[in-house]
Amino acid sequence: MTDTRQLGKGMIVAGWLCVLAVLVVVFNEIDDRQRNPNREVASRIDTDTAVVVLQRNRQGHYLATGGINGRSVEFLLDTGATTISVPAGLADDIGLEQGIETRVGTAAGPVTVYATRLDRVELGDIRIRGVRAHINPHARGKEVLLGMSFLRQLDFRQEGDRLILEQRVVLP
Repeated sequence: MTDTRQLGKGMIVAGWLCVLAVLVVVFNEIDDRQRNPNREVASRIDTDTAVVVLQRNRQGHYLATGGINGRSVEFLLDTGATTISVPAGLADDIGLEQGIETRVGTAAGPVTVYATRLDRVELGDIRIRGVRAHINPHARGKEVLLGMSFLRQLDFRQEGDRLILEQRVVLP
């Protein structure tokens, strides 16, 4: 009888642990979708224009999943950044070459970065080749600042909590 009770209690504990694990996974997914509501970028081509519509996240930022040289990355759009800024760890994973060392001003103060050029940057149906960027050894995480070296080649406007980016497509 005692073994049966202990087994029953063990099953109840195991059941609650399973419920807790499922809840953690579900709430992490919800939190990630709120942090980056553009994991699947809304994009289309209208006649001769590629159009991307991004939703602002709950902190008021525009995060979106895109690509660098065919590798999936997470972008944080930053009109205050002169160039695209790639964290050094991610740059190593992508295989970016470090170029000339230079100092740049950031929100955290001046830092040393390394020039690089990205063969291809993609955000939905928007694709730009040969984009200037830098590798930032001081940046933590995997978030890439998508700066003006990319954005200045587009038309963009904010409408409420959406950012609309447009790129003229050159037709053959």
